[in-house]
Amino acid sequence: MSASNEILTPSAVCTVETHVGTTLTRTIKAFVVLAKPEITMMVMISTGVASLLASGSVKIVVLFHAVFGTGLLAAGAASLNQYFERDLDSSMRRTARRPLPARELLPGQALVFGVAVSVSGMLYVVFTLNALTALLGLLTLISYLFIYTPLKTKTRLSTFIGAFPGAAPVLMGWSAATNGLSLEAWALYAILFLWQFPHFYAIGWLYREDYARAGMLMLPENEGRNTFRFILISTQLLIIASLLFTFFAHSGRFYVASAIVLGICFYHFAYQLSLSRSNRAAKRLLHASVIYLPLLYLCILMDRINL
Repeated sequence: MSASNEILTPSAVCTVETHVGTTLTRTIKAFVVLAKPEITMMVMISTGVASLLASGSVKIVVLFHAVFGTGLLAAGAASLNQYFERDLDSSMRRTARRPLPARELLPGQALVFGVAVSVSGMLYVVFTLNALTALLGLLTLISYLFIYTPLKTKTRLSTFIGAFPGAAPVLMGWSAATNGLSLEAWALYAILFLWQFPHFYAIGWLYREDYARAGMLMLPENEGRNTFRFILISTQLLIIASLLFTFFAHSGRFYVASAIVLGICFYHFAYQLSLSRSNRAAKRLLHASVIYLPLLYLCILMDRINL
């Protein structure tokens, strides 16, 4: 009997099925990683908080549409960002294990996935929310992918420029609930805008050798001096913005006290980094940043409930 006419034994069939299942699982996992779930989740949280604050009351349907639609856009943008930066990612230790540099996915697969998710997100927002939210989503997608992303290797202002679309989720959440943007929405936008600088400069300092190897200009000029100066200044401005939010949102004493305590704690880590300039201190500031923002959001919501 020729090899082509052989009947697979049950064990061989089981082996083939196991291999197919493992390959499928790895591919699905690679697509999930491509969407940067940790960043997408933070975008969804920011959108949800803004939508809840704008609504005045919990509107489950609007909240779901805003969070899910913005999440799709964030996942699509993250996927396309990795498609555009696949060569840069392959030259950095920090990103070398991402799906494209690791060859877990082909560039064409990432491109199709990113475009499909982005278009799906835009269509979802258009048909479930309103024109203003859709416009904000489109502008965010375009500015993130076609302005911020290519500028990373061309100007040290890229982090500043990228902070504009980076803070857009709160505007989308607000407009989804009200079909407009109030001063309170822009005050919340200012908080997220300023938060990004200590967060991303900590990442930039932590992986400065990687970024330099890839030619990515993520830190200011004279990075050994100006990076820490900008971290301190932006953290100070963030604390001021979190307190000024009180006047636009008519927050109570609970929020004011919480914002002060959280701001002092956050500034402590920023100041420690400026003194030691060590990777360990940069990691601490990075961890503090991802704790600070959700806690501040929580305090805003709790204060609104008490009101």
